[in-house]
Amino acid sequence: MAHSLAMSYSQMGVKRSLLTLVRVNQKQGFDCPGCAWPEGEHRSPAEFCENGAKAVAEEATLRRVTRDFFAEHAVSELAGRSDYWLGQQGRLTEPMYKPAGSDHYEPVAWDEAFSIIARELRALESPDEALFYTSGRTSNEAAFLYQLLVRRFGTNNLPDCSNMCHESSGSALTQTLGIGKGTVSLDDLHKADLIFVVGQNPGTNHPRMLSALEKAKRNGARIVAVNPLPEAGLLRFKNPQKASGVAGRGTKLADRFLQIRLNGDMALFQALSKLMLEADDANPGSVIDHEFVETHTHGFHDFEKNVRELEWEDVEEATGLPRTAVEETVQDVLAAKSVIVCWAMGLTQHKNSVATIREVVNFLLLRGNVGRPGAGVCPVRGHSNVQGDRTMGIYEKPSAAFLDALRDEFGFEPPRRHGADAVESIRALRDGQAKVFVAMGGNFVSATPDTAVTEAAMRRARLTVQVSTKLNRSHAVCGEQALILPTLGRTERDGDRFVTVEDSMGMVHASRGRLAPASPDLLSEVAIVSRLAGRLFEQDGASGIPWERFEADHDAIRDRIERVVPGFDDFNERVRRPGGFALPNAPRDERRFPTDTGKANFTANALDVLRLAPGRLLLQTVRSHDQYNTTIYGMDDRYRGVHNGRRVVFVNPDDLAERGIADGELVDLVSEWPDGERTAEGFRVIAYSTARGCCAAYFPETNVLVPLDSTADTSNTPTSKSVVVRLERHAAAAG
Repeated sequence: MAHSLAMSYSQMGVKRSLLTLVRVNQKQGFDCPGCAWPEGEHRSPAEFCENGAKAVAEEATLRRVTRDFFAEHAVSELAGRSDYWLGQQGRLTEPMYKPAGSDHYEPVAWDEAFSIIARELRALESPDEALFYTSGRTSNEAAFLYQLLVRRFGTNNLPDCSNMCHESSGSALTQTLGIGKGTVSLDDLHKADLIFVVGQNPGTNHPRMLSALEKAKRNGARIVAVNPLPEAGLLRFKNPQKASGVAGRGTKLADRFLQIRLNGDMALFQALSKLMLEADDANPGSVIDHEFVETHTHGFHDFEKNVRELEWEDVEEATGLPRTAVEETVQDVLAAKSVIVCWAMGLTQHKNSVATIREVVNFLLLRGNVGRPGAGVCPVRGHSNVQGDRTMGIYEKPSAAFLDALRDEFGFEPPRRHGADAVESIRALRDGQAKVFVAMGGNFVSATPDTAVTEAAMRRARLTVQVSTKLNRSHAVCGEQALILPTLGRTERDGDRFVTVEDSMGMVHASRGRLAPASPDLLSEVAIVSRLAGRLFEQDGASGIPWERFEADHDAIRDRIERVVPGFDDFNERVRRPGGFALPNAPRDERRFPTDTGKANFTANALDVLRLAPGRLLLQTVRSHDQYNTTIYGMDDRYRGVHNGRRVVFVNPDDLAERGIADGELVDLVSEWPDGERTAEGFRVIAYSTARGCCAAYFPETNVLVPLDSTADTSNTPTSKSVVVRLERHAAAAG
C-alpha cells in the first residue's frame, strides 16, 4: 500500500490522490480502470488494490502531453522510446494528426479529425478494408455505439483484446456449457469447499481476488495453486485493508502448490478425472454424481473411454509432477462438496487451450460442480470491462440472433459475414487487404504477437486512429496518416452523465467520474463515436440513428441496449440501484445449458504431450508486479526480487547448470518456428524456482518471440505461454 500511495502522490499530489482513491469502486464512485474483479460489499473506503491505485494514478496524473511535446519529438524518435517512458509523459490533451509524409504530429480540430476519418473510410473499396479494435476499458455505452457504427458501416471487423486473452475460455465454455462466461458469483467463491487457482497470478493481475480467497479460507475452503511459477500472493497474503493483515507474516492461502510444467494442465485434469472414475469403481455411486450426469449432460461415454485410456507416463511427462502429487490432490477433491476452478491466461494461450478448458469442465461435471452454490467455472478476466464489451456486441463473429435484434431496432441490415479477429487483422494489414485501423483504447502494437511483423503491418496502413488517454507505442508505430483522439478517463466527469461496466462475474454497475477533465479539449468515448458516426453517415441520409441524442443522453443508449441485448430489462432503473444488477446466467441460475444438445457437454480430448528437442525450453510471457497489461508503472518486480530492469529471464537453476549458463549472465532468447527464428536480445538470467524445462520473461519485451501463426486451435489466440526457445550467450557478453 505504501508503494502505491507513493506513486499516487508523485503522479497526482497528496490532495488529489486522497480525493480520488476514496472514490474507486464505491457505489457512487467510478469503476477502477484496472481489472474486472467484482467489487464486493463496499465495506471499506479503500476498495482498491495496489495496482488499482497505480492505474488510477496513471490516469489522474497531473502530467500533460501538449502540442509542444509533439513539435519537439518526431514520431521516429518516439518509436525508439520504451513503453515505460511513453506512459510516463502524461495525459494527452488535444487531437493530433500526422499527415502522410510527415514525421511529426500537429494539432487538428475535432471536426477536421472526424472529416479525415470519414474521408478515408468512404474511399475504401469495401467496408472490410477497415478494422475497428476495442480494448477492455471501453464502457458498455461506448462499446454498444461503436459496434453499431461499425456494422452500420458494413463490416464485422471488430477485433478486441479478448482475442488475445480469454477467447479460448469463451470458445470452450460456449461449446460445453452454452455460455462464454463464468458460472460463479463472488458469494459462490466464499462458499466453496475447494478452489483451484490455475495459471493465474492474482497478487499482480487482480489483487482484490486475494481478499475473496482469504474469506473463503476463513470459511473452511482449501486452495490448490497450479502454476509453473511460485506466486507470492498465493503463498503468503498480507491484506492491506486490515491492520491485522499488514502486521505479521500474512495468511498462507494455498494449501497445496502443484508446480506444473507449462502446458501440462490438460494432463492434470484428465488424470484427476481418471482417478475419480476409478474411485467410483471401487465404491459405486460414492464419487460421481450419476444423477446429474444422466439428467444434465451429454457425451459422457466418449469422455470416459478417452480418460480411462490415459497413460500415467504421459501424465508425469506432461505435468512434471509425480503421480503421488496428483493422487493426493484428488483426495482434496473427494473431500469437497463444492469445487470452483479459477484460471487466467496461463490456461488460455497454448495451442490446446480450448481442449484444456474443456477438460476443466469435464472434471467439474463429474461431481455436479456446475449450477449449484459454491461450485463452477471462474475464468478471471483482466481489463475492467472486457467482458461487458463482448456482451455489447464487440465480436467479429456475432450471432444471428444479435444481428436480427440490431436490424429490428435500428432499421438496417447488418453484415452477416464474420469479420477479422486480432491475428487476422494483422495479416490483413500485412497483406494490404486492410487500409484503415481504428482503435478504441488499448495499445495494439504492444499487446499483439510477432512484434516485427505487427509493426511493419501497421506502418502499411493508409490511416491509423487511436482513441487514447495517454501516449503509448501504438501512436509511434502508425500508418501513413495517423490521428490521436484524446478521451476522458474513467476518473473524470462527463457532465452529469455516467457509464456502466460488467465485471468478471456478470454484475453490471454504474461508473461516474469525479475529477475535472485533464483538458477542456477531451471528448468522451461516446461523444467520439457519436460525432464520427454523424460525419460518416451524413451524406447518405439513410442512417436513421439519433447519434446526437446518444451523445447528450446516455439513458437513450441504455434504452436501446435493453431492446437489443438479452438480460438488460429495465436497464436504466436497475443500474441506478446500489451495486447494480446481475445478468442472467442459465447454468448458474437454472442449471440449464443452452448448447446445441440442450445439455452440458462432456468432451473427449486427445492428449498430445509437448516434447522439446534437446537444449530447448518452453517460455511463458508474464507481467511484472509494476505492470498492468501493456502499461508499465515502474521497473521493479519486488514479488520476484527484480529491481530496475525488465529484460530478464527466469530459469530453473538445474536448467542453467545443464547449459553451463551462470546466474546473472546476459543471453539472447531465440524462438523457433517453421518460418524461421526470432530473437530477443540482451536478457539477464535469473536463477528462479520455476518448473524444469520452463522459463519466463516479461511482455511486451518478448512478444517478438511469439509467431503470428502460432495460435490456439478454435480460438486463434496467440500461444504466448508456449514458446519454444533456446538460450544463447549475448554477443557482447560472449565477446
